[in-house]
Amino acid sequence: MAKSAFLRAFGKHWLKPLVFWALAAPGLWLAWQWALLLNGAANQLGFNPIETTHRFLGDTALRILLISLAVTPFRDLTRWLPVMKVRRRIGLAAFWYALAHLVAYLGLDLYLAAGMSLTGMWAGLWEDVVKRIYITLGMTAFILLIPLALTSFNGAVRALGARAWQKLHYSVYPLAVIACLHYGFMVKGNQLGPWVHGGILALLLAYRLVAGIRRRMKPQPIASAS
Repeated sequence: MAKSAFLRAFGKHWLKPLVFWALAAPGLWLAWQWALLLNGAANQLGFNPIETTHRFLGDTALRILLISLAVTPFRDLTRWLPVMKVRRRIGLAAFWYALAHLVAYLGLDLYLAAGMSLTGMWAGLWEDVVKRIYITLGMTAFILLIPLALTSFNGAVRALGARAWQKLHYSVYPLAVIACLHYGFMVKGNQLGPWVHGGILALLLAYRLVAGIRRRMKPQPIASAS
């Protein structure tokens, strides 16, 4: 009884602020490392801080996206309903980190490091999209993420209708597949990271598939005659 009361109180008063700061923590850490770097102090950005920055932001966006997909299985397995209150907040955080990843690539890598003009920066992005498969996949995933972020509010659910909104947000699954492929093509060699992220996504997709099959096979109640 005491445990149930604690979980209810935690879900009501502490869950949202704790999730907010947990989601903000990677960005705050990165900002702190840049503050150290600009002040000439020891930091953890390595010999190429620009590459470290946009890769860190991309990795963080992908991991938060996978966490958002894990919320519903966590709810189903634990029966702890309050966790659903933060699902959209987690998904929106994935969008902001993905946006920061793109901005870091454009502003730090192409504009500053490569010394391109603003026009050349956009031309360089287009050239990369056309010639580099991992950039093509990354931009595709980001474009698919935009409508999900724009409709991640209650007003959008009311405007679209619950059924249409749900169908739109089902696109998060192919989006996540594309994002994992982007990560896999980006790294050099056969590294463990893409396999781990891809394996986690495969488990989440398998859970969703099995849950959907079970719902369809569940006997429907027979309506009584009036």
